[in-house]
Amino acid sequence: MSEVKWQSYINGFKSYLQLEKSLSANSVEAYLHDIRKLTEYLELNESDIKPEEVQIIDLKAFIKWINELGLSARSQARIVSGIKTFYKYLLLEDIIKKNPAELLEAPRIGRKLPETLNIHEIERLIEAIDLGKPEGERNKAMLETLYGCGLRVSELCNLQISNLYFRDGFIKVTGKGDKERLVPIGGSAQKYIRIYIDNYRKHLEVQKEDQDILFLNRHGKKISRVMVYLIIKDLAERAGIHKKIGPHTFRHSFATHLVEGGADLRAVQEMLGHESITTTEIYTHLDRGYLRDIILRYHPRAKK
Repeated sequence: MSEVKWQSYINGFKSYLQLEKSLSANSVEAYLHDIRKLTEYLELNESDIKPEEVQIIDLKAFIKWINELGLSARSQARIVSGIKTFYKYLLLEDIIKKNPAELLEAPRIGRKLPETLNIHEIERLIEAIDLGKPEGERNKAMLETLYGCGLRVSELCNLQISNLYFRDGFIKVTGKGDKERLVPIGGSAQKYIRIYIDNYRKHLEVQKEDQDILFLNRHGKKISRVMVYLIIKDLAERAGIHKKIGPHTFRHSFATHLVEGGADLRAVQEMLGHESITTTEIYTHLDRGYLRDIILRYHPRAKK
């Protein structure tokens, strides 16, 4: 195989992803992994062709190969996306005149909807917290914040006291790609955060680097994502909830309950910090009864 030629183009592709697309190191590595998978296939088949000589038939054979390896539909789709991006780059650089990956199809991926909790189940979880333990107030404040603001677990763990604007009814969080956003915070979450600060956090010997972090462990350090997961798992067992849940379940429930209550999808998108409205739609797996009511209420031809 023309290894030198491939490596030269892959190096250029890496620079393109880093400089022009401004992708994170993890995203760049994921794309390069996809191209290495293609070169691995060509090597195994002793196919000595340059990147610009690859045809759609070669790419289809490659997809058939990764499918036979047992890769999930999601993994296959990601690899196809990587290959398509690579050949778009080659087209952009005038290395190729025709894109062989243009008509390459990825396997269909069914929407995998996360588990959700109803309001009664969320109340049972919160009621299962042992407020007799020192960390009980912290755990209650964390769950109220997760559900009340729809935060990612990383956003919860990194939440800073200086970013609590209770007078205005907002908190500032740092989401994916270090993007900041303001999220409304209700009275219940505010109340329990204040109780936690006064009854628990003030009595901790806080580590210097975590002075501004809101949620701390008993050693005065920033609480970890794993710890939040374990707390929720333990509470689910105590509450007799047998669904497979974690911190993200509260985010999903937050969005679902808002939409079912009539909230505008764009507003929910803004609160969740999604770049695309299509991502937010994953959080709106509404029951048919609700959809039926919406149609009967608003569609001009559905009204009696």
